[in-house]
Amino acid sequence: MTRLIVAAGGGGDAVAAAMLHAALYGNEDQAVILTYAWDRLLIDPLPGPRGADSFTGLEPLTQSVRSVPAEAQPIAPAGSTLPRLAAELPHTLALLDPHHGAEGITRQLEELVSHLAPASIDLLDVGGDILAQGDEPTLKSPLADALTLAACGQVNAPIRLLVAGPGLDGEISPDDLRPLLGPLVHTFTAEDVEAIGSILEWHPSEATAMLAATARGARGICEVRDARLPVPLTDEGPTVHEVDLDDAINRNSLARAIMTTATLDDAEAHSREICGFSEIDYERNKAAWLKDQPPIPLTPEDVLSQLDRFQADARARGITHTTFRHLTEALNLNGSQRDELRRLLINSRPDQYDAPLWNIGA
Repeated sequence: MTRLIVAAGGGGDAVAAAMLHAALYGNEDQAVILTYAWDRLLIDPLPGPRGADSFTGLEPLTQSVRSVPAEAQPIAPAGSTLPRLAAELPHTLALLDPHHGAEGITRQLEELVSHLAPASIDLLDVGGDILAQGDEPTLKSPLADALTLAACGQVNAPIRLLVAGPGLDGEISPDDLRPLLGPLVHTFTAEDVEAIGSILEWHPSEATAMLAATARGARGICEVRDARLPVPLTDEGPTVHEVDLDDAINRNSLARAIMTTATLDDAEAHSREICGFSEIDYERNKAAWLKDQPPIPLTPEDVLSQLDRFQADARARGITHTTFRHLTEALNLNGSQRDELRRLLINSRPDQYDAPLWNIGA
């Protein structure tokens, strides 16, 4: 028996999908997780999502869907976490390719439903920004979620929309999301996190890292990258709620507008018109800026001194936790130095590692 899980936002949501599958369905079924190769600039120096032509070694699953085996490789200079995820997860990863707009994703979904005859179809979003209207001033990345939502709304099959970790993406506050959430489906536990092994030790997803941390009991306020909202780590953090799919589409003006788009460029144009920006434009601008930034050597003494200053300032703001992705940004290091920074800090101050987050400490 096969379960189909559509990861609304990319690799981090795919990791959460594996947690969800283990929690809800156990080991009796396997999942096909349909997910973007959209890892942002920390992993992939090319802005925007990757399509099938950005990889070698993909395998045909249907006419327009390719699976990503562990042996697949992104074609340089592109980067992707999907092959490594495929090696570490007991599920089939399928590439969600948005380059033919919402119509293309709809076609991919319809082919998978016909081919797999899945026992269930879940659309999973970590954080809840899939429920955005489009005009929220704190919204940062509406396009990926809107594309998957628009496509799921056009598939002739029952699809359950699930929101995990309300507010954990730092884009819409938990207070604003709470009235939009339906029944509680599950509350993740530390045991559920064990299903993904050590993936979050290397995968850069912030929202899924906070989902796992709250499932393990972390509580406080977490600061994340790109000046997003400080994220409360509360008992709501590890929850998973069902939301009516039609209600979400009626609320999400971008999803409604892009339902008939046949190219990613068309979908981007609607995002600029409705939301005032395209997240891929942001990535393009950031990539151009990063290209001109010389790498800074990671000197342990200097890094730990900067860390002390950052932590003092963060504590003054009421922050208790942060992500290694944000620490890399806050200490003015290159994204490629994240893993080196993580090793240095954990080895130097192991008591502050609140896996997979960094505890600012008292």
